[in-house]
Amino acid sequence: MAKKTAAAKKKDIQPLVGKELLKKLKDLSHLSKREKAKECGYVVGKQVNLSGFMNAILEAKGISLDGDANNDGRGREATYRVKVHQNGQVVIGSTYTEKMGLQTGDEFEIKVGYKHIHLNQLTEDK
Repeated sequence: MAKKTAAAKKKDIQPLVGKELLKKLKDLSHLSKREKAKECGYVVGKQVNLSGFMNAILEAKGISLDGDANNDGRGREATYRVKVHQNGQVVIGSTYTEKMGLQTGDEFEIKVGYKHIHLNQLTEDK
């Protein structure tokens, strides 16, 4: 009888999603990916559901892998790829700035590395 109760309790435990998941991940930054998935409830039987865990993280961060899910037929869809223009500029479209909640006048620090550029948003307290 005790086994059924424990199994029933396991079925009632739902994996973390959304803001709760992201908050928990900050607390678990010292653990491996597999351990993080376990702690966040992504276990099916004795197996860790890494695929479900990673998809939940992407969704929590507002990244949809379903291309047509939010497509209203207007404008271009975000592709997360950009090209350097003839004048040497790289333009980040409004889709990305809207997702981040950026406002006119927000400032960034640019750090150039080997084959990458980091944009770090500056906050008012810096």
